[in-house]
Amino acid sequence: MELELRHLRTVRAIAEAGSLTRAATALGLAQPALSAQLKRIERTLGGPLFERHRHGVRATALGELVLERTRVLLPAVTDLQQEATRFARTRAHDPQQCQRLRLGGTHGPLLGALVDRLAQTAPGTEVTTRTSWSERELADLLTDGRLDYALTGTCGSAPPPGPDQLTWREIAVDPVCVMLADSHPLATAPHIGLADLALEEWACVPGDSCFGDCFTTACARTGFTPRRLYETDTASCVHLARVGRAVGLCRATFPPTPGITVRPLAGTPLTWRHLLGWHPAAQHPDTAAHVLAQARTAHPELAASRP
Repeated sequence: MELELRHLRTVRAIAEAGSLTRAATALGLAQPALSAQLKRIERTLGGPLFERHRHGVRATALGELVLERTRVLLPAVTDLQQEATRFARTRAHDPQQCQRLRLGGTHGPLLGALVDRLAQTAPGTEVTTRTSWSERELADLLTDGRLDYALTGTCGSAPPPGPDQLTWREIAVDPVCVMLADSHPLATAPHIGLADLALEEWACVPGDSCFGDCFTTACARTGFTPRRLYETDTASCVHLARVGRAVGLCRATFPPTPGITVRPLAGTPLTWRHLLGWHPAAQHPDTAAHVLAQARTAHPELAASRP
């Protein structure tokens, strides 16, 4: 026999009544039937839950453990049932006001900008977010149904992550730029040649896409191999660039940061393609079209706010 919620309710009723006779009356059962059910529950849980005495029953140590769990589980299940009922009723009357979107994204400001756009255009939508350095992890979350939409990207024309059944749509293509200390000798240049940075050390945020390989290839085309590439979080990249320890790689949407100058690379040797992904079997086409439109609106708004 598998333990069910009704069995836990039976155990609680016996404990509250203090006797099998009173519990049977409260449950509308004959006492022999309740006694037989209790024995089956006890066999399932591995031991007696109550000790019988002259005035009724008293919980054993195992019974106390089970009762302690029922005090948590049964109210939680009741709350879940009530919340689900309210949700279903609300959805039946106004499906636009109870929609829930789970968004994922890699590092970068576009995820926050998309959340802001959705809050403006669909104020009844509950939006939750999750970030990851791994494009593949985000694709897996979409495939498993743990995310509704994912903002990620690829280097140049590289294929998007994940299995073929996922849908990916391009939001925009950014040139990859460099961030330097304001005091760097090249900070005043309108654009910087990659070869001019051959003696620098580099910093970028981590990821499992081909970006590192694409960067190394672009450097090789100009005649050098990067001395060192620090893969670390955004704040550390900014610090390394600000103190002159490294030159940071960033996208054109990188926010203005004190002490940091962002410059494009001459000839655009590297690009980053922003993508929005979802599983078509799990998302309504109208919702997908709306989220994609808001992402495509958010990107130029971000770009316009950058120097």
